[in-house]
Amino acid sequence: MSWSMASEHLQLLIAGYVLGDLDSNEAAEFEQLLIDHPAIAEEVNRMQKALDLSSGSPEVNPPAHLRSAILAAQERPLAAPEAANRPVRRSLRWSQVLNVAAAVLIVALGISNYQLRQALQTSQTETERLATLVYSLQATKAGNAASATVAIDPNRLEAVLTVRNLPPLPPGQVYALWTVVKQDAPVTTDSKSAILTDVFTVDAEGKMSQSIAVPTVFRSANLVSTVAVTIEDATAPQKHEGKPVMMAKVQN
Repeated sequence: MSWSMASEHLQLLIAGYVLGDLDSNEAAEFEQLLIDHPAIAEEVNRMQKALDLSSGSPEVNPPAHLRSAILAAQERPLAAPEAANRPVRRSLRWSQVLNVAAAVLIVALGISNYQLRQALQTSQTETERLATLVYSLQATKAGNAASATVAIDPNRLEAVLTVRNLPPLPPGQVYALWTVVKQDAPVTTDSKSAILTDVFTVDAEGKMSQSIAVPTVFRSANLVSTVAVTIEDATAPQKHEGKPVMMAKVQN
């Protein structure tokens, strides 16, 4: 016979094979078709996977109009001339084919529903990500043009520190960047409620830009009160003995 994947007879045989509903003659016919046309096996695998997935996937109801169409197709009687020439078994087989088609549709709807949920969750995650924090530090003395910017990514706890017009220091001294927190902040600090965040120097033009790590308090910005820069001893900057030369008060 000429083979066509759209053939009603072939579809009935495939459905019967997947459902285990072929009699001995039909089974022999189908086995011969598989030998003559190996590509039929792909359709068998597709229908078998759809049936397997439908039994293991979470139940998803199809849209009302599709559900009605499927049920109507199952209940619709065969045309009179064909009904007279075909045994009742063939009509029942068509119902089974429609059941498999419905299973394929439900699996497709389940996958679509899952993808939609994933997209919504991704969107919500992106929305919930913490916004970048930017602190602009100004010199504490009038007439001093020094300034600095600290742009912080709280999600990665990384920042870019950019400094301009800050006088170079003599050997043995460094600039220290401090994160000063509120008195009741649940973190470990020094006696001045500060966390040593970075130590740096500037070039001959008073410039510097580098990536730095920042403490976790920046994930709760209301814990931070001030970001400041002091001059410290290069051998022990953590002693925090210098006074701020630049600072930014945090408005909470």
